[in-house]
Amino acid sequence: MSRSSTQQGFTLTELIIVIVLLGIISIIPISFIRYSAQGALDTANRQRLAMAAGVVSEQISRDMRLALPGSVRLNASGRCLEFIPIMTSTVYRNAPVMSARPGFPVLALPGGDSSAGHAVIYPYAATTNELYNPTTPGVLSPMTVALPAGSGTVNLTFDTGSHQFITDSPRRRVFLVNTPVTFCQEGRFIYRYRNYGFQPTVGAALPDTIGDGREVIGAPLEPGSLLFSVVPPSLQRNGLVTFEFALQSAQSAERIYVAQEVQLRNVP
Repeated sequence: MSRSSTQQGFTLTELIIVIVLLGIISIIPISFIRYSAQGALDTANRQRLAMAAGVVSEQISRDMRLALPGSVRLNASGRCLEFIPIMTSTVYRNAPVMSARPGFPVLALPGGDSSAGHAVIYPYAATTNELYNPTTPGVLSPMTVALPAGSGTVNLTFDTGSHQFITDSPRRRVFLVNTPVTFCQEGRFIYRYRNYGFQPTVGAALPDTIGDGREVIGAPLEPGSLLFSVVPPSLQRNGLVTFEFALQSAQSAERIYVAQEVQLRNVP
């Protein structure tokens, strides 16, 4: 009696085919996961850029709405903007226009608040550059003034000496302003500069540390993308500031372009 046995298995060709097919099948989920993850990262980068763009636009717009009429100016390239921010305003009764005086009566601020700053009456009587070079007589006082708390009429007094304004305001309005503020782009950052005083030209000597008055308000910008333009106010129309910039992600090719307009209220 003879015994026969049968052996079954894969040939080498079949094994190679199976390995190739398994490799092709395994690529599909890996590619799907990789592209899905990349899509999620791109979306996150896009959202971060959009949030950063919104913060920059809102910061500049809010500050610009407080600009003293006629005080907005640009450097030669249009990439730095400077303005004088208004702190508060009130109505005066008898300003020192005919001669210099150490103070004059004004209406107290609502709520009995006090304030201090440089006094301005009718900024349209001076050019923009004259506003940044305070003199006596002039529309902007070189010395600061103190506006005390109270009710009814209070006396606004100059901290040192006396001052004479050039002319009256049609509405007898006096502004109290702070020292100038500048927005500029350096590299991939937008900086806001303050506490550097009045200077004859835009960006002549700006602070270079946070403690001195420099702060970052936006990043990462596309180099050289920030640009300002100004339509100055007149007695018949408000002023208009337009600024544009682009944010460029460092992790991807995502890019967001922003253009914004800010209306400057014309209040004589």
